[in-house]
Amino acid sequence: MNLRFISPTFHGIIDYTAAVALIVVPFMLGLGDSSILALWLSVTTGLIVILVSTNTIYKYGIFQTLSFNAHLAIDLMAATTFAIAPFALGFEGIDMYYYIANAVVVFLVVALSDNCEPVINQ
Repeated sequence: MNLRFISPTFHGIIDYTAAVALIVVPFMLGLGDSSILALWLSVTTGLIVILVSTNTIYKYGIFQTLSFNAHLAIDLMAATTFAIAPFALGFEGIDMYYYIANAVVVFLVVALSDNCEPVINQ
């Protein structure tokens, strides 16, 4: 049984949705009470997700210079950063919960993504 059911195409949809969420949701939640870094780390990460996604070789990539496996490695680094940030940067309350939740979600998306190199439909 293959548990990797998130195709590169669906992963692309998740990426762009997550990028918008990482940019908008921190303002909606009022992040930054324990540290202003809690707000800006998310916004910066959202912008980086857009940059990585537009450069990934998958259906929704524009420049297609980055392999999907490299993309997944970057996602894994982001999840690890999200997991460590609350403790390393002293986030508390909603700031901490936001990053722990994001870390769990990104780890799951990476774990469930099919890392076969996609064939691009031109």
